[in-house]
Amino acid sequence: MQLNGKLTNHMKLPVTDQLLWDIYNFVEELGDVHDVFAPKTWKEILCPEIRQIRRAYDKKMSRKRFSRLVHYLKKNGYIIIKNLDNKKGVLITQKGGDKILKIKLKKLKKNKRADKKWQMLIFDIPEDKRVLRDILRSNLMFLGYSLLQKSVWVSPYDVLEETENLIRKYDLDSYIRLFLIEEI
Repeated sequence: MQLNGKLTNHMKLPVTDQLLWDIYNFVEELGDVHDVFAPKTWKEILCPEIRQIRRAYDKKMSRKRFSRLVHYLKKNGYIIIKNLDNKKGVLITQKGGDKILKIKLKKLKKNKRADKKWQMLIFDIPEDKRVLRDILRSNLMFLGYSLLQKSVWVSPYDVLEETENLIRKYDLDSYIRLFLIEEI
């Protein structure tokens, strides 16, 4: 049950969900403080009720979207709830960690190498590790690598450190060779 936009104690939530709601409520209250100083239209100045109704509707819709997000993360295996030392906690699964890594690599600002050299990556990952091979390929694309030949990728960007971290994360050192080349 909700009362004035807040969850009441009549509805028991798992501890982890309650934590997420508490964080959401905190952020939402910050939004209320900011809203006081937000510019208003003439309609909102002349009829303040319209602004209040609109704000209440926006809050309700935000809560629904947030609730759907939490449900989506659980349902798709990005987070799990576990008992840790008699307390419940939210753990990010391997699948969730992979998704976070992809987001991080997508947002990474890539700069071309100043020395005009290219990074080359060659791999030979066995068929029984096909999943890791596919993960590597998709993450190489996010790092700005292009396919030169089958299992040969090149990049004009300075992403050596990120590439090495990716290789270490999935323990692929023995299957991959990295080169710095002057021209293709």
